[in-house]
This record gives sequence, structure tokens and C-alpha cells, in this order.
Amino acid sequence: MPYQSVNPFNGKLLHTFEGLTDRELEQSIAMATAAFEVWRETTFAERGDILNKAAAIMHARVEEFALPVTIEMGKLIAQARAEVVLSADIIAYYADNAERFLAPLRLTPSSGQAEVESTPLGVLFGVEPWNFPYYQLARFAAPNLMAGNVVMVKHSACVPQCAIAFENLWREAGAPMGAYTNLRISYDQVNRVIDDPRIKGVALTGSAEAGKRVASRAGKNLKKSTMELGGSDAFIVLEDADLEKTVEWAVWGKMNNTGQCCVAAKRFIVVEPLATPFLAKFKAALERLAPGNPLDPATTLGPLSTESALLNLLEQVQRAIANGATLVMGGSRVDRPGSFMQPTILTNISKENPAFREEFFGPVALFFRVKDEDEAVALANDTDFGLGGCVFTQDVARGKRVASRVDTGMMFVNHPTWTTPDLPFGGIKSSGYGRELSGAGIQEFVNKKLVRVASIDAPA
Repeated sequence: MPYQSVNPFNGKLLHTFEGLTDRELEQSIAMATAAFEVWRETTFAERGDILNKAAAIMHARVEEFALPVTIEMGKLIAQARAEVVLSADIIAYYADNAERFLAPLRLTPSSGQAEVESTPLGVLFGVEPWNFPYYQLARFAAPNLMAGNVVMVKHSACVPQCAIAFENLWREAGAPMGAYTNLRISYDQVNRVIDDPRIKGVALTGSAEAGKRVASRAGKNLKKSTMELGGSDAFIVLEDADLEKTVEWAVWGKMNNTGQCCVAAKRFIVVEPLATPFLAKFKAALERLAPGNPLDPATTLGPLSTESALLNLLEQVQRAIANGATLVMGGSRVDRPGSFMQPTILTNISKENPAFREEFFGPVALFFRVKDEDEAVALANDTDFGLGGCVFTQDVARGKRVASRVDTGMMFVNHPTWTTPDLPFGGIKSSGYGRELSGAGIQEFVNKKLVRVASIDAPA
């Protein structure tokens, strides 16, 4: 598997990195195993000092960390900077809150004393995607390092410079060698890592198909796993929504990171009579997006992450049209160098159309008009995915009621699904299982150990 930096803005190959040999992989696992025995004995304060230093480094050098994100996967530079800040905030959040989250839980048995301790499991293995090259790493590494685990990560092959920068961050912050390890490994080597008895837990963020493979491998080895997989989030617009503000959020929810986001708004479900004016304003707003160099602040439409991602998305759109969907706008690559795709809207998508069940990972919006709230909820739930979603209405109580009826891991009212350090993140159905971030995220890979103290003279 080649680990290569290719700038999707112009197709230029920037750098190629060698993968690990089997011997180097074995040395890395051995080093991580040894590091765990030391790291598990450190105090929360000692771990927190290192994490706070890592967060401070990212906050102080935002531009340095943001640049490889933009040149490796095409994220607009302002969004890349925001990702660096968010990642640093996540690291600092766990540095400040981990001890409280993992405090022993005191129980009240009928006699004696009891409490539940949270103790680390050991070496954890994460498989992480390219679309948020630091954020995905931060939300896996920060809570688990603070819990006393150590982490090894196979990052996406198209963002190797970001992977290296994040590993170097921990070394500069003072983490011991082996506490955080970047692995440039092949798919066969991924299986070898999961099978290794020294690995105690597995986490993946990626597609549903990747999740099935990795979860199956972890399950065969009786290892705890978490899976944050794809999504087909509904953006529900009720008839009483503020049209102008809702369209602004629709563009943000669809086009953030050029639509390459698991919680991007993907299915726009609009109740009559707002459906026609919403579609007209949404289309006009997307038409105003300007492609260009993602390092230029004036650019509002960046490239897709890779040429293969563009070609796959174009093929999906053409298949949808061939099966009866109507192309409202876009549908083609932008006539310029680089992996750019026109913002695209598809409508008249029947349940028999493959597009009805697929995830479109890019600047493609599926538009549905419905007669009322009940039909909107039914359509939102008619999907194999269940990651995020949102509903727009001027009646907050109504919005919360609709949110409770939609089967997802996250629902937002009057804002597209998004993430902060203190909100749990994760889904259900084919969107995976487990949670990251908030107090929930640090509980996934710890042993909830019962410690019971009873009188030696107590009856059995």
C-alpha cells in the first residue's frame, strides 16, 4: 500500500513514504507494550501535563499543522485551521476532565464496602480516515492516553504528513516512546495487529464495509471494539422554519469539508409549502461557490480528497440518474485541473434507485419533498444508517419532539450535526457502535473493575 501525499488541487505528487516491514511492526508493538507498563503507573496529573503541552503546541502553531491538511486532502485552509484548534481543544478537554470522568464509583451494598474502578486495558489499535486528519486522531488518542492506555494508529495512506506531524506532537510534548505510534502498514499487517494478543482493543472510523471487516476480525479475537462508520444524515425542514437562515445552514451542513464528512447533511427532506422556495434558494447558494486553490481564503469550493474519490462519486451520480433520478444542478467534474466536482442536487429518487440507500461522500445533495412532519420522520428513518441528523423549525418543542422520533445517535435542532469535545459522538445501525468524545468517550476502553470489601466473618 503506497503512502503518498498527492495535492488534489493540482494532482502533484509531493512525497512518498515507505511502509513498515514486518520486523519494524513487531518492534513497534513491543515498544508500545513496554510503554504501557510505564504509562499505566503515571498519575492523572502527569498524563495531563503532557496532554496540555500537546494542546498548547497545536494552539501555538495552527498554521504549521493546518498546511499539510490542505495540501494532502484539499480542505479549505480556514477549515483546516479550525480543525487544528478543535483537535487541540479535545486534547486539553481530556487533560482537564479525565480524572473526574474515571473517578471510582462508590456503591452501597447491603454490607461492607464496594466500588467500581476504571483501569486501562493496554495497547489499543485505531484505524483512522483522511477526512479530518487530526480531529479523528485526537478523539481516539486523547481520552485513551489519559485513561492510561497507549495507542497505535494506522492512518489513511493519503495523509502521511499529517500522521507524522501528529506522532511528532506527542514526542515533543514529552510522551514516552511507544505511548503514541503511527503505523504505515498494509491491510494484511492490519489483520496481524488485530490478531496480536498484545493488542487489547480496536477502534475504526471509516466506511460500513471497512467496519464489517475490522469488527469481524476483532470479534474473532474477542477484543472490544468501537466503530464510527458512514452516515446518510437527514436535514429536515418543517414548514415553519426560517427559510433564509435554514438555507444558510443547509449550505454549511452540505459543503463543510466539501461534503466529505460522515455527519454532512446528505438527505434534504423538506415539508411543503417550503419545498419549492427552499430548493430554489439552496441551488442559487450552491451555484455561488467558487472553486480554486484551497490555500486561497477567497476559495469557497475545494477539491475532493483524491482523484479516485471524485471518480467514484461521479459514477454514483450517473448511476442514480440512470435509475430515474432528476439532476437539478451539477453532476460533473469542474473544468479545471484538480479533483474538483460541481455541487450537485438530485431529486425524484425512488426507493428502487440505488441512490436511496447509498452514502454520497462529497458535494452531492439528495432532495426530497414531503407533505408533513410524519412523512418527514418516516423518510428520515428509512435508511440503513443512523449517525446524525437535524431538524429546522421555529418551534423548539416541536423540533425536540421530531428529534426524539428519528433513529440516529445524534440529532440537532436548528443546527446541522456537528462536534465539540463535550458532546458524545457516535451512531447506531450501519453507522456503527460505541461513542467518542465527552465523558462517554473515555469509558469505552477501560476495565470497570469491582472491588468489594466484606467482613471476613460475614456469611457466604
